[in-house]
Amino acid sequence: MRAKPKMAIMISGTGSNMEAIISSCRNGSLDAEPVIVISDNPSAPGVKKAASRGIATFSAPYGKGVPREENEAPIIDAIRRADADWIVLAGYMKILTPSFVRAFPGRIVNIHPALLPSFPGAHAIADALEANADITGVTIHMVDELVDHGPIIAQEEVAIMPGDTEDSLGARIHAVEHRLYPRALQELFHEDV
Repeated sequence: MRAKPKMAIMISGTGSNMEAIISSCRNGSLDAEPVIVISDNPSAPGVKKAASRGIATFSAPYGKGVPREENEAPIIDAIRRADADWIVLAGYMKILTPSFVRAFPGRIVNIHPALLPSFPGAHAIADALEANADITGVTIHMVDELVDHGPIIAQEEVAIMPGDTEDSLGARIHAVEHRLYPRALQELFHEDV
């Protein structure tokens, strides 16, 4: 019997995608094991949620004026100590350095609230609304050394409705993310089975 792939899940905030992933692991629809949740924000609500589910947590705030590689060094060490096979970004709001990406080649997955290559960056939902787009969506992709770039694993459209706000559109996008991310991870982790 093959061992379950082990995931390090990286978050910065509430951890709603992290919760969806953990729930999918627990109900058997995602055959993987979350071994550690890492945050750049020690007070992120997702850190407490992960700990309450018995998952190890590690917080590594980025120091102001400190090179990003130095801020990432303890994170890389924590991932290696946890023996994670995959790094799953679930609302991690820091841009990873090329050296971080090179430390885990082909093993980092990200979710983005837009149909990449449209609307990259931290304000994708607001950017789609400002552009008067008719549709946006969700992209799950492998991480490379560029921001919101890399081979796309899965995408799903979300219609933008008249009168949508960031909150209303964001809620529909999150509902898609919570369903699509675990399913895409299952396919990615077990594509050779």
